[in-house]
Amino acid sequence: MTEKTDKSDIIVCRCEDVSLQEIEDLIDQGITDPEELKRFLRIGMGPCQGRTCGKLVTRIIAQKTGRPVNEIKSTTKRPPLVSIRMNELFEDDNE
Repeated sequence: MTEKTDKSDIIVCRCEDVSLQEIEDLIDQGITDPEELKRFLRIGMGPCQGRTCGKLVTRIIAQKTGRPVNEIKSTTKRPPLVSIRMNELFEDDNE
């Protein structure tokens, strides 16, 4: 006999510890835009910047709303840090 998994135990966004249940609850309330979900749940705002959960969230929205995946736009990427080259740290501004 297979035991049914509780949706609150399924973590979609590991960085921010957001469960499938939390996402589906907001979608059921009418929040179906990835940007809005990001504002409420911080999905895609952790260290991975949505590389792990972004496509999963899009598929969950598509499945719950009946919309095609390609009609759902992804969230805006805003990395908290911008990488620079080591030599840029040591460049002399007077040159």
